[in-house]
Amino acid sequence: MGGTMPDFLHVLPPAPVLFGQLLIGLINGSFYAMLSLGLAVIFGLLNIVNFAHGAQYMLGALCAYVLLTAFGIGYWPALVIAPVVVAASGIALERILLRHLYQVNHLYGMLLTFGVALVVEGLARQQFSASGNSYATPATLTSAWNLGFMFLPVYRAWVIGGSLAICLLTWFMIERTRLGAQLRAATENPLLTRAFGINVPRLVTVTYGFGVGLAALAGVMAAPVYQVNPQMGSDIIIVVFAVVVIGGMGSIMGAIVSGFGLGIAEGLTKVFYPQASTTVVFIIMAVVLLVRPNGLFGNMAAAQQGHATGGEALVKARTPVARRALLLAALVAGLLAPFAVYPLFLMKVLCFALFASAFNLLLGYGGLLSFGHAAYFGGASYVTAYCVKLLGFDPVLGIVAGVLGAGALGTVCGYLAIRRQGIYFSMITLALAQMVYFLAVQAPFTNNDEGIQGVPRGTLFGLVNLNDPLAMYYFVFACFAIGSLVVYRAINSPFGNVLRSIRENEARATSLGYFTERYKLLAFVLSTMIAGLAGSLDALVFQLASLTNVHWTMSGHAVLMTILGGVGTISGPLVGAFIVAGMENYLAHLGSWVTVIHGGIFIVCVMVFRRGIVGETAQLVLAWSKASRPPVDVGRFRRRFQ
Repeated sequence: MGGTMPDFLHVLPPAPVLFGQLLIGLINGSFYAMLSLGLAVIFGLLNIVNFAHGAQYMLGALCAYVLLTAFGIGYWPALVIAPVVVAASGIALERILLRHLYQVNHLYGMLLTFGVALVVEGLARQQFSASGNSYATPATLTSAWNLGFMFLPVYRAWVIGGSLAICLLTWFMIERTRLGAQLRAATENPLLTRAFGINVPRLVTVTYGFGVGLAALAGVMAAPVYQVNPQMGSDIIIVVFAVVVIGGMGSIMGAIVSGFGLGIAEGLTKVFYPQASTTVVFIIMAVVLLVRPNGLFGNMAAAQQGHATGGEALVKARTPVARRALLLAALVAGLLAPFAVYPLFLMKVLCFALFASAFNLLLGYGGLLSFGHAAYFGGASYVTAYCVKLLGFDPVLGIVAGVLGAGALGTVCGYLAIRRQGIYFSMITLALAQMVYFLAVQAPFTNNDEGIQGVPRGTLFGLVNLNDPLAMYYFVFACFAIGSLVVYRAINSPFGNVLRSIRENEARATSLGYFTERYKLLAFVLSTMIAGLAGSLDALVFQLASLTNVHWTMSGHAVLMTILGGVGTISGPLVGAFIVAGMENYLAHLGSWVTVIHGGIFIVCVMVFRRGIVGETAQLVLAWSKASRPPVDVGRFRRRFQ
């Protein structure tokens, strides 16, 4: 016993290192807690996951930086001015856009705020560039305290103490005051709350502004600690989503406890196992979901908010002849396209379209919005590139390996995520995908930022040289046709009918004897395998597998292509892929404005164009066909049978 304790102490790092990392963990936890608290407040009343929260955090820091550099206004006034300014912009956003979405599916609010985040971040990059800008620590807080075992910077202590006080004050206001009681009442029964003379719309607006102000306040406090740059919001928001999932959707105390706790866990991990410091939050999330699917402080009612819906009613070809004609026209167009359009661009379109079709299978027909499909697209591209380049696989075998790898990953992630519904499901898939991204950053075979370059296309069955652009195009076109056929057969089968019934009313499908979780998991795995097929083809086409393919913004591409073309349509993903790929190719010289355009398309589609191009066209055709039919002469039928 006497030698055990000294041996244990010998394993520990020096005290300054240990407590230094704990301090960093507490600082990160302070920002996690404040941001997740703002998200919890907004979700608790509006039932909207504010994807723009990271952008609003960034705006708080940028506003403080502009106040200092352009107007000479220091830190302490900026601590008040910046949150008020950003909160006012949030109130304008709620009054102009968000309030029109309260009567539709809550996932539209998440998509809208995602578009807003893209617009804000793109504009910030255009104005301030992507490089970081330093913000001076206020002169009154530049000193440090000698605690004996470490030096504690006064500003760091202020950040920890100030954020904890703000979090506890917010909790007290919501849980222990009359205003908080009115907020909770407006959440549970807004009509009855209005009957008592409470202005619920104004309450909703103020609540959203308050949540946005919390994010901006965290941004101002973070400015002297981190570099102020347009990406600082997107870097932290995914971790904050994981914090919210762990704490429980809409739980105020869960946001506070999980935020500080996970910050400390990150700090300790950096001491004992630095390689896992970027993924420890997501590993903890996976463990918590296995034990408590609703989060540590969550409840079932919050977890099931916001069921997704699929596409609108579509116009289908009336006869088998018409369907065959459309299929033949698409086939001929695909065969002749490389003689009119650059083959490499067409292959990019087909890869994107297959990726969007996989996402559309899940959202349009299963009602499940996944924000993590980049993990399967990018993961499969890495597997295929590694197998073909380093293991000498045939391209077909490399693609099979990529598809199977994506399916295996999808099975694990689907098992964790599929028991949750609506917004909760979306956030879990996003957090799990980010864990895959961090693993790709650290894995030695991915070569980090350089990726796996020079992936050989090889020969198909030892006969066809895929280095020939036309040969490669027709191979990709054949794979796209096979993937599209699999999707078509899946949605037009008894399995697809059950999937639609689950989307429309899961409780009723369960009462009819269907194991709904099994069907959703099968749909999820099938969707991930098709996304893997798209990613494998992408690795061969561009002879590269990189972090770009596994980053969460690639999932945003899938969402954008699907809602632009039409959710729940067969051809919508292809139309959306043409537009998105075209913007990337031909608008690349615009730089950050491309991100702004993507975000603007999101906003327009969510607000006025929810059926997408194909869906809206179908509705116009349906309306035209009804208008062109001759009116039925009811009197003629009566006279005939008299």
